[in-house]
Amino acid sequence: MGHWLQRNIIEPGKLPLLLALTAFVLTFVITRVVTRLIRAGKGPFGNVETGGVHIHHVVPGVILTVVGGFGAVAGSRHGFGSALSAVVFGIGAGLVLDEFALILHLDDVYWTEAGRQSVEVVVLTAAMVGLLLAGFSPFGVNDLSEDELQNRGGVALNVAVNFLFSLIALSKGKARIAVFGVIVPVVALIGSLRLARPGSPWARRFYRRRHRARAKAVLRAYHHDLRWSGPRRALQDWIGGKPDPDPPRSVERG
Repeated sequence: MGHWLQRNIIEPGKLPLLLALTAFVLTFVITRVVTRLIRAGKGPFGNVETGGVHIHHVVPGVILTVVGGFGAVAGSRHGFGSALSAVVFGIGAGLVLDEFALILHLDDVYWTEAGRQSVEVVVLTAAMVGLLLAGFSPFGVNDLSEDELQNRGGVALNVAVNFLFSLIALSKGKARIAVFGVIVPVVALIGSLRLARPGSPWARRFYRRRHRARAKAVLRAYHHDLRWSGPRRALQDWIGGKPDPDPPRSVERG
């Protein structure tokens, strides 16, 4: 394990990336735990307010992201300063993306249905950074053996082919499959072979005159959403917390 860490993480200069990813994930988890406790009225935590204004944690997140980002740019990939900047950046990014939906909607939608977008963005970001971290880099490693060079070349080729499958899946309207398919090759291959979702660029381009394929895509998308919407919502609730119920709509009386 120590040799693998040295050859594939430390020598290529990926240690700051590992530290940033770890800080990012831990910050998101801790933040969600704290916000759930505040929501339930438990523990010593509470909302931060000044002058009657609720200070969302995206504010310190932006500050930490800026500080850590500039620190990482100013430093090198090695050394204590680089590691510290990576941790600061990871913490800031975790705080910012945890309130991604607030930034997108310019409204406090943290505990609403729209707030689920923050959880999705955090999961997808962690998956993409994990892919960069797990990939074998042929650069920055000294004295590669013939076997190591061949293995890294094979991995690079597989990643390129798999990325092509992921792009096809993305064009078919399967964004989640495309992202996770970058990490798991079989997922990308399956996503690229299955029917496109209605309204996707692939469907608009290739199903325009194929009425049977278009109808089949609509039916399959309906059954897929019906089958997986419940488990997906349950997973999102487990990770990010259950949204508040929609407030009752007022009825106009004439």
